[in-house]
Amino acid sequence: MRFLELLWFSAYAELKAESARSYLGLVWWLLEPAMFMAVFYVVFGLIMGSGDPQYIPFLLIGLTFWQWFKSCVSHGAYAIWLNIPMLRQVRLPILLFPLAAVASDTVKFAFVFLVLLVILWTMGYGPWWGYAALPLVFAALLMLASASALIAAAVVPFVPDLRFVIENALMALMFVSGVVFSPDGLAEPYRGWVALNPVVGIIAAARNILMHGRWPDWSLLLQAGIGSALVLLLASVLILRLAPRYPKLAM
Repeated sequence: MRFLELLWFSAYAELKAESARSYLGLVWWLLEPAMFMAVFYVVFGLIMGSGDPQYIPFLLIGLTFWQWFKSCVSHGAYAIWLNIPMLRQVRLPILLFPLAAVASDTVKFAFVFLVLLVILWTMGYGPWWGYAALPLVFAALLMLASASALIAAAVVPFVPDLRFVIENALMALMFVSGVVFSPDGLAEPYRGWVALNPVVGIIAAARNILMHGRWPDWSLLLQAGIGSALVLLLASVLILRLAPRYPKLAM
């Protein structure tokens, strides 16, 4: 219970500090992803000419969920490394730092997702009782993002330059995660390789619910959830084993 209290307090403090660092405050949480979506829509929807009227909701759903995943991994990856000076002075649970970063990004995602829902409803993609499956989609992506963030957070303090590799790897991963195009249009064997990416199945599940009024593919969602939970457990054990070494590292 004490760990959860520390986690939410740390996430709240991070959100409050981030809001205070910009003039727009909370508005920036919505404005930044909106600008990101607008750029991709102009490039892939207008300039490259999709021509499909369903491409706008397809793209918005993909980008919303991807930005949540990407932000959690990117911010969580640096969390231990950035807090090494604090670890030298105060004894705190080592898992607190990356998980607090994931928690704060999840709060921001909640605001963006509400805006996404309003946009979809305005476009005629109304709510239905299949929305009850959305918490399972959120849980699967949250576990996957947390597991990925913890793996990166465990390694970055030893090789800080990996932060540049992570950013570029995430950018490359976005294009094979079904965010801006459907993997169904790929030829084999590429479609099979892309299907191994668990983000693909999770984003497809979200689109089935929000766009098509269909239930998600339960087998893909279950595989992504169980696999992410196992990796999350292993990553947590790895960080706990490495915890005594982090305060001794040079910044």
